[in-house]
Amino acid sequence: MVDEAALEQAARMIIEALGDDPTREGLVETPRRFAKMMSELMEGMSYTNHEIAQMHGKCFTSTSDGMVVEKDIPVFSFCEHHIALMYDMQVSVCYVPNGKVIGLSKIARIAEMCAKRLQLQERITQDIWDVLVEVLDTRDVAVFVRGKHSCMTARGIKKPEALTCTNVLGGRFRDDPLLRAEVRELM
Repeated sequence: MVDEAALEQAARMIIEALGDDPTREGLVETPRRFAKMMSELMEGMSYTNHEIAQMHGKCFTSTSDGMVVEKDIPVFSFCEHHIALMYDMQVSVCYVPNGKVIGLSKIARIAEMCAKRLQLQERITQDIWDVLVEVLDTRDVAVFVRGKHSCMTARGIKKPEALTCTNVLGGRFRDDPLLRAEVRELM
């Protein structure tokens, strides 16, 4: 669970370290607002991947055996190295049903919850894959994530157009070259 009191204290310390006065009119409520914001933005830190699967893994019986694709789900996260925003992130998921399908909104909820942590983009991609494999009871899952990182675009090297792409391919998406090519083309 997120410790909002500690986050408020940390915000006051940051304001002071930056040379400002946390009792100044415009800043008095900032530590409380910061703590509430961080609690919301880091909600996923309170849950394991298994718990996310249990919370958002509503499935329905299906005889379909064709690929299911959900593309360009927007999420954002925070880089664990700098607590810098990873933004303009798009998650795309593809799976082959194994007797059941997941509600489409649940895929977006899983992606969002996995991103709401101090993260690495590579781990977000793997976490989403892990949750979907558990929920769908198949390894025939592919997850693609692309995004920008303010630790690359707004500071340091300052390359605003830099785009990071990650993927995890499992089961037939990894082992079958034709299926792998088809899903890459779809994404």
